[in-house]
Amino acid sequence: MSTVLGLIAPPLILLLAGAFVAYHRLRLAAWVALSGTLLVAAWFLGAHRTTTLVCAGLMLLVALPLLIPFLRKPLITSPLLGFYTKLLPPLSDTERTALESGTVGFEGELFSGKPDWDKLLSLPKPELTAEEQAFLDGPCAELCRRTNDWDITHVRADLPPELWDYIKQNKFFGLNIPKEYGGLGFSALMNHKVIQKLAAVSSVVSSTVGVPNSLGPAELLMHYGTEEQKRYYLPRLADGREVPCFALTGPFAGSDATSIPDYGIVCEGEWNGAKVLGIRLTLNKRYITLAPVATLIGVAFRMYDPDGLLGDTKDIGISLALVPRDTAGLEIGRRHFPLNSPFQNGPIKGRDVFVPLSQLIGGEDCAGQGWRMLMECLSIGRSITLPSTASGGSKMGAVVTGAYARIRKQFGLSVGRFEGVEEALARIAGRAYACSALSEATAAAVARGENPAVPSTIAKYHCTEMGREVARDVMDVHGGKGIILGPRNYAGRNWQSVPIAITVEGANIMTRSLMIFGQGAILCHPWVMKEMKAAQLEDPRARLDQFDDALFGHISYAISNAVRAWWFGLTGTRIGSTPGGEYTRRCYRKLNRYSAALAVMADTSMLLLGGKLKFKESLSGRLGDVLSQLYIISAMLKRYEDQGRPVADHPLLAWAFHDAVHKIELALSGALRNFPIRPVGWLLWAVIFPWGRRAQAPSDRLGHRAASLLMTPCEARDRLADGLFLDPCENNPAGRVNSYLSKVILAEPVERKFLKALKNSDIQALDFEAQLDEGVREGWITAEERRQLEELREMTLDTIMVDDFESWELRSAGYVEDAPPATGGARLAAA
Repeated sequence: MSTVLGLIAPPLILLLAGAFVAYHRLRLAAWVALSGTLLVAAWFLGAHRTTTLVCAGLMLLVALPLLIPFLRKPLITSPLLGFYTKLLPPLSDTERTALESGTVGFEGELFSGKPDWDKLLSLPKPELTAEEQAFLDGPCAELCRRTNDWDITHVRADLPPELWDYIKQNKFFGLNIPKEYGGLGFSALMNHKVIQKLAAVSSVVSSTVGVPNSLGPAELLMHYGTEEQKRYYLPRLADGREVPCFALTGPFAGSDATSIPDYGIVCEGEWNGAKVLGIRLTLNKRYITLAPVATLIGVAFRMYDPDGLLGDTKDIGISLALVPRDTAGLEIGRRHFPLNSPFQNGPIKGRDVFVPLSQLIGGEDCAGQGWRMLMECLSIGRSITLPSTASGGSKMGAVVTGAYARIRKQFGLSVGRFEGVEEALARIAGRAYACSALSEATAAAVARGENPAVPSTIAKYHCTEMGREVARDVMDVHGGKGIILGPRNYAGRNWQSVPIAITVEGANIMTRSLMIFGQGAILCHPWVMKEMKAAQLEDPRARLDQFDDALFGHISYAISNAVRAWWFGLTGTRIGSTPGGEYTRRCYRKLNRYSAALAVMADTSMLLLGGKLKFKESLSGRLGDVLSQLYIISAMLKRYEDQGRPVADHPLLAWAFHDAVHKIELALSGALRNFPIRPVGWLLWAVIFPWGRRAQAPSDRLGHRAASLLMTPCEARDRLADGLFLDPCENNPAGRVNSYLSKVILAEPVERKFLKALKNSDIQALDFEAQLDEGVREGWITAEERRQLEELREMTLDTIMVDDFESWELRSAGYVEDAPPATGGARLAAA
């Protein structure tokens, strides 16, 4: 062995053995055994003796204190526990409840740096029962068929009475209520499918059905209600005798129940002719969906017992109660008007509203438990109602815009063939594909019995944001067709209603910057929650023992992820065994890399910034973007596997995948370039991006393939349209346009032949019908082809036509000519 090699071999052995052990997540003892064996071999092969001995000594100096518990715990763990306790940010009871309220599914694997893909792929395929499918194809399709969105949004600003009756009679308000209580007993997956189908036809109808089946009295009663409450209220909610709403949001606290100003004082009062112990409520709520028509109001308030009627606790805490509409002192206000999507929504006020303790959800035993109850149920709305609404709108926008872009022609060419339009179609296709997979994945998690706190915020934020992006591109492709409202317009109302979903259930800005990574970093991390719980134990011995296990598990995990992130970046993730077929194996490898990079960034940020991290919202938002895109890709890959790896879907999967990994690298790059401690950011850049950022946005060629799928009848397009109501009935202009696509394609060769002959002739006829007559006489087309071209003209006209109105038809029903401007509507909802 040469002198130089003899000198560098021993330290190189320690480093390479350490990297190997860390990459494969072996124990410290494995590093000692492997390093010792290699050092002995190097000794006999002629390595420099002094260097070898020094390296052996260093190895033992590091390993022995760590491997011997009675040395490690007092010398290392105990001082670090004291430091950690000072570093740990103080958690309020409400923050702790929020963090502990959810369960962790596969998103925890994404935070591990080494995802176990078998766990993802072994999850059961989301499927409806025969009964659920029959309801979706029967009553749900019939509700869509009866829905006239123009009549609802412009003429009535409400559902017609017969539609309200149909919804109640068919128990649309009781989708999730168990059969034993009079409901349909459907799964969360079925809830998703129903809302998705309705949302593609009318956002007003979908929200009307969606809200009672998400966060509201029924959901809370099923989880926490007393048996008496369930037996009385659930059957009435299921069949529509009671229309529910839930009053949380107020003018000064928004949806932040921890700052809620509404209060209830424990006192004696009269209820149904008897004197009972109860609560006298004072409340001021707004933005309450279904409030104007609700008969049963769920109310969140802070409960106080100043006279000690229930015990020694004066401030009992946030509680939830059911208040019938006709309760004395309760005032249902006038309606809000949310962006021309006039679902029933309005304010609720009340002063000295007395209800007995039996009206507390869960009874007296649940007094003060309202925050926990809300946290455990909020994920339903975020997991299902809003993502499903966005998915339905995105999927409908994709298939109908594809048909429109093929039918609509400019300069003798379908507008979808222009590269600028093609770019928009590719974005629509890819994002609709991703949105559909993400919304189904979170609904399936709820159906499996999980409470997916982190996935629910990911789904709510990214589905509604993708829905907004799709709606924007749909409007751009449709041009004038999209901006002229009327019965023929199927795009404009969706565009107007998109910001509503982005605003409710927690505004998206806050969801991204505070919630996704803020919850994920603690809830999904394999060691952080264990360390936090260990540090708070009262028993000193148990505290030290459990913290020791968690701490050194965390250290090993952090070193492993640093090595894995660097190795994956260095090799471009071209090496390593992963699941999937030949087409998707590279996808899983890339996800392994970005999972390790996220873990490294998260650990470094939490270690160096500590409690200040919660105020670094830009950093938190970017790391949340990485976690979100990892979860979205996982959802797409799972569905691709569940559907039998369809080759026809490759352009959609590839476009959405490349778009997501490009966003991941942009987010990581932004986090590193703006890391608060700049030298650390530079060092992490060398670990995560040793060759720089390499991921690119989807190529034009890939975009062309994705866009073409939307404009051509094919199995990939049919799968994307699965679950939509596309019947070409009078009330469904989008369904009519979609139904024309195959006939238009069949007529295109005849149209080209006719136009070419017409261009090269000397025929003087200018009228289309006269030109067709000449074409038949000249033999350019047959009589049957003439009928085909006439049908093509009719279908094209129905596709591109917009509506017009008399001026009086567009005026408000309350408009009086020459009257002074109305001022009543300007009153503050909070007043």
